[in-house]
Amino acid sequence: MSQKETHHFQAEIQQLLDIVIHSLYTDKEIFIRELISNAADACEKLRFNQSSGQPVYQSETASGITVTTDDKAGTITITDTGCGMTHGEMVENLGTIAHSGTKAFLKQLAEDKKPDVGLIGQFGVGFYSAFMVAKKVTVLSRSFGPEEQGWEWTSEGMGGYDIAPAADLPRGTKITLELKDDARDFAKENNVERIIERYSSFVPFPIELNGKRLNTVQAIWARNKNDIKEEEYNEFYTFIGHDHDKPLFRLHFSADAPLAIQALLFVPQRNFESMGMGRIDSEVNLYCRKVLIQAKAKGLFPEWLRFLKGVVDSEDLPLNISRETMQDTSLMQKLNKVLTGRFLKFLDEQSEKEAEAYEKFYQEYQRFLKEGIVTDFTHKEALGKLLRFESSTLDKGKMTSFADYVKRMPSDQKEIYCLLAANREAAEASPYFEVFKERKWEVLFLYDPWDEFVMEHLREFDGKPLKLAEKADLNLSEKKAGALSDDEAKDLAKWLKETLGDKVGEVRPSQRLVESPAVVVDADKFMTASMRRIMKAMKQDGPDLPAAKHDFEINPAHPIIARLNFMRQKDAALAGSVAEQILDNARVAAGLLEDPRAMLTRLNSLLEKVLAKE
Repeated sequence: MSQKETHHFQAEIQQLLDIVIHSLYTDKEIFIRELISNAADACEKLRFNQSSGQPVYQSETASGITVTTDDKAGTITITDTGCGMTHGEMVENLGTIAHSGTKAFLKQLAEDKKPDVGLIGQFGVGFYSAFMVAKKVTVLSRSFGPEEQGWEWTSEGMGGYDIAPAADLPRGTKITLELKDDARDFAKENNVERIIERYSSFVPFPIELNGKRLNTVQAIWARNKNDIKEEEYNEFYTFIGHDHDKPLFRLHFSADAPLAIQALLFVPQRNFESMGMGRIDSEVNLYCRKVLIQAKAKGLFPEWLRFLKGVVDSEDLPLNISRETMQDTSLMQKLNKVLTGRFLKFLDEQSEKEAEAYEKFYQEYQRFLKEGIVTDFTHKEALGKLLRFESSTLDKGKMTSFADYVKRMPSDQKEIYCLLAANREAAEASPYFEVFKERKWEVLFLYDPWDEFVMEHLREFDGKPLKLAEKADLNLSEKKAGALSDDEAKDLAKWLKETLGDKVGEVRPSQRLVESPAVVVDADKFMTASMRRIMKAMKQDGPDLPAAKHDFEINPAHPIIARLNFMRQKDAALAGSVAEQILDNARVAAGLLEDPRAMLTRLNSLLEKVLAKE
């Protein structure tokens, strides 16, 4: 065959080209990724043919990809030394849409707007993305078969294309794009370098741009982890994470079911959100066969794992026609569930194997785990295993898990008890802790103001309900000597309610106090003082919360309460002031007193009366 052939596009092919050029791809730079991916596929096909023993033209020539830009001429050329194409393959591959059901394809595109077509590894629509930026495309190709010859394919994207013989071509394919006037920026070396580094850094064949090698970092996630050195992992992390510190944790795994996945995930040493950098975005990139599909992929992991960096590569991704977005939402959700479950399992394993490293991780990232418990019902149980708190039975600074707490519980204890406090000193001095200390029952100390929300959402662990100490219904094991009698205590409680009026809810003798004279207890079973403070802070510009109604419990064995009972019969006015002071003291202990001015005025008055008796 020696003469040029002219092939005319059918009307529907022209319609398809119009869609590709004007609306299919959201970003024109994608054409470079598509053409390089096709070149890599051609090199991969050649490698397969060589391994199967087929004779190869110019077998000494290594597979690779070169890109050349000419700013003055306004061209970009992409050349590969892959398998090349015969005349028949050129007609079929570069005209694949023409012979493979174009009408049905266009109908599906119009009706569903998400055709189920996976085009990685094919010429076709990916190749036609070149016409978004090119006014003319020229393809020179020679097949790897020793007896084949070269061919030239040219098209201006309008009407059709020409094919003619081309002599003295090397093996492979060379695609030259004469750029449109508004796309000449793609003939600038720095722009093309940026695009290749973004999308094609891990293509498994060398890519050179104007003589400079670009893809020098390997896609190590696709290698056996036993063959990868620690330095290689760290180098890769620096490249994809833009962080020169070594990662705190690394998870490298592959799976075949329910999805084919290769993943390499890193946890940075530092929580960048806590460094005042604002809310961070996930930096896990999604690949298919080492070609970037979505940078900082949305939906690949839940929001509370946004601190992760790394890559996920899956061959099972049914992509839309442009490779730019995931087509199957349910499959993306499955991918999310598999990846998240595997990472949580990894953290649980690390907490046992590397307790010190896990403690550092927890100090940096505990807020993310707690966010997950509050927002992600699916994984809250697995997240609950990862929480750590100080405990009343362990030394200061030593952390424990719910699982270890449960192992230490006495047989008659049915609930896991937690105490909200600013720090350990405040927790141990809290009146709510006294009954637990006396009964020698362990309490977890919660210092983070948001821990209460976490407990409310978690609700239980290993079948044991989580109970805040101030809500616990516990009594002392025995009555203290010198305490008011039951009748005296009830009479005093009745008098206190009459004296304090609407300042308190119910007043009753307490069975939980040892060293404190009194304590306030939120009458609302579902809201504590801590939660009320948080809710109020969140509603600064909104309606006020209803005033809290606190019950008041008195300790019948405390000397102050005994003296108050005696005083109310001798000096009711003074006893009333003392009662108000005891109430305010209890509010201070609970962190509930917002305006201390009235209390200070009363306290000064009481001091004056005491000193006057000297």
